Amino acid sequence: MDRSEGQAEAGTVFVRSQRLKNRKEFLFLAARGRKAPVPGLVLQLFRRQDSDAARVGFTVTKKVGNAVVRNRARRRLREVVRLVEANTPLNGLDLVLIGRAATGKRLFTDLVADFRKALAICLAEADRKAHSLRK
Repeated sequence: MDRSEGQAEAGTVFVRSQRLKNRKEFLFLAARGRKAPVPGLVLQLFRRQDSDAARVGFTVTKKVGNAVVRNRARRRLREVVRLVEANTPLNGLDLVLIGRAATGKRLFTDLVADFRKALAICLAEADRKAHSLRK
């Protein structure tokens, strides 16, 4: 097995400026952001006025399982965002991914599809609201 296999590539780690860490930031997204529940996760999205790099937060509650299960779910969610971010520009967005019980058990390809679907739903809602505010 190659030593680099299973390890994150350089530049794929979320630096501090790209992470949501404070409770205040999570609560702001819960209150003001768009929400899209899909089978593998729940996505909350808020479009910022700037075009800086996307900021991402992950949360998995104790309802999902013990610490091992929650950490596995969180790792899978991080990898989903890394894969999608490589192909889809997410600049100017704040995202919170909430893990569900199915997050750890779902096929990874299905989890990626769930995230893409939730992202499309949230962006469509955000665009619709922004368009209606301009009128």
